[in-house]
Amino acid sequence: MTIEPTPPLVEERLATSARADALHPNRLTNLQDHHHGPADTRDPSSHGASGFARMRDMASTALRDVDTVIVGNGPSALILSYILHGHIPYYARPHHDPLLRTKLESRRNLLDLTPDLYAHFQSSLRYSTQALPINTLLDTLIRPNADTEIDPESCVDWRYEPDKAVSHLALGNPPHAGGQWTDNPVSASNDIGTLSYAEMLSLPGYSFADHWKALNGEPLPHFLRPTRKQVAAYYKAYPHAVGIAESILNGAQVSGVSRTADGFYIGSHGIRCKHLVLASGIFSVNIPPPPLLSPLRSVHNVTKPLLVIGSGFSAADVIISTPPHRKVIHMFNWSPEDRPSPLRGCHHQAYPEYAGIYRQMKLAALSSSKSKAAASPLMRKKNNPFFARRDWASVYEGLANATIVDVTSIDEFVKITIRLESGDIIERAVGGIEYAVGRRGSLEYLDEPLRSEVIGTTTGGYEEEDEPLPGLISGRTLRDKAEEDLEIAPSVFLIGSLTGDSLVRHAFGACAYAGGRILDAKHEFAGDNGCAASAAKTKIPTPPRSPVHKGVNGHSRNGSSPKIRPNGVSHQDLHLDRRKLPRAMVLQDAEKQ
Repeated sequence: MTIEPTPPLVEERLATSARADALHPNRLTNLQDHHHGPADTRDPSSHGASGFARMRDMASTALRDVDTVIVGNGPSALILSYILHGHIPYYARPHHDPLLRTKLESRRNLLDLTPDLYAHFQSSLRYSTQALPINTLLDTLIRPNADTEIDPESCVDWRYEPDKAVSHLALGNPPHAGGQWTDNPVSASNDIGTLSYAEMLSLPGYSFADHWKALNGEPLPHFLRPTRKQVAAYYKAYPHAVGIAESILNGAQVSGVSRTADGFYIGSHGIRCKHLVLASGIFSVNIPPPPLLSPLRSVHNVTKPLLVIGSGFSAADVIISTPPHRKVIHMFNWSPEDRPSPLRGCHHQAYPEYAGIYRQMKLAALSSSKSKAAASPLMRKKNNPFFARRDWASVYEGLANATIVDVTSIDEFVKITIRLESGDIIERAVGGIEYAVGRRGSLEYLDEPLRSEVIGTTTGGYEEEDEPLPGLISGRTLRDKAEEDLEIAPSVFLIGSLTGDSLVRHAFGACAYAGGRILDAKHEFAGDNGCAASAAKTKIPTPPRSPVHKGVNGHSRNGSSPKIRPNGVSHQDLHLDRRKLPRAMVLQDAEKQ
């Protein structure tokens, strides 16, 4: 991917310090004062001494009216901010798909996205069927053949066109840019490798490889799984590296967002805008344990076993991070045919730690069902270095489909009574709990009318097995609407994991679509400081009342879209060791010669 040098930012001409001061969460009174327009009754002689204050007030006025507000400061918000600063993606080099290549030859601006560009994806085996087609499109253009080549040349160039920049702010609750990457929701080590390889976590203008080289003075190793700490540091550095930091407001608790006659009003910050982009994600709230387990939350006795509840990656991370000699009692759902654990697909060499945890879960489940097949997972023990780190037979107890029926506090630990799947009752002493059954997002920052407008009457948020969580949303909640159009309400756009695609590599398509629509509407607005002054309704397609409708993402509306888990991480390649694929391709080509 080629990036042209970034010229100095030109969109905002006020002093950076004044802008930051005016937008500081503790300075919201300035914004509110200017909203009501108080008269200046101070003595003229004091004006010279308060020059900085006046500059700050000017900054607050200028930034109170912006074209676009992005709620969130995660990777998708950063990508969109980069676009809205005037960095436009263009199709620049041939793609290996001849049909796609033909379509793009005459339409090189990749903010001009229409369904015909990816209409053939669902009939082709080379493209992901889990991500939205529009996200798959940008992914394959930015990283063509990424799963079979080392450092493939990107088909995309990002060109800086400052005349296309749009005034905007990204307001995120986390203290640093990076969204959910800044937080560790469970007591897991930040040094565990990510599921995605480093190149799949890169953002435009300053890649993870650029960041790695700047820190270490050497090229990024191939197929590196960076730690969560390293990824968080990269996203924290990104806004300053590409020159968008003045548009990213971190530590901002957004609330009271409402639709107005001519756009939207961000009540918590006194900001008005014409376009609203939802990028708050689906990982901001940990699903809380039931009231029965409340006594466990205040117990922290490391001499007693740790109770871990959950069957996914977060639960596995906790187990991996637990001291090798501390016993773990692991309770998890086991239904491999209906709702398999996401750990099941992990390759035993590429992801040995997750494959190892899944092996223990499988052994426990088979043992509880008194199956003689319980020995089968042992075959790979000698090939998995993860097993050498602890004596699993003595420190791990897996309980599949078990239920806690009673909790009793005893001095510095808790006794739990458990009903096994067989119906037997057992008791265990535990010194702490990690309840890692998942995370959800929230749209509570929208007022009720706007939230109803966004969510609508969707029923895609839960399956029969899911317990409704009031006020919380999953990756499925807005998926149906996202498949129809990423502009899910007039001038309201959806990006990031709210679309149901949670991987960073699949964030680009929605961002390009939203950026294209916002930039296209720019000429319809005029006002002071280049901000919106009058309403202009952004038209969105109205689906025909027929059994099947294909909208912006090309999915049929009759249910043919792939089913996704509530917050499933849509890695389809975890069963592969990508490190070996390039060599396998070379050998395959050699055999053909």
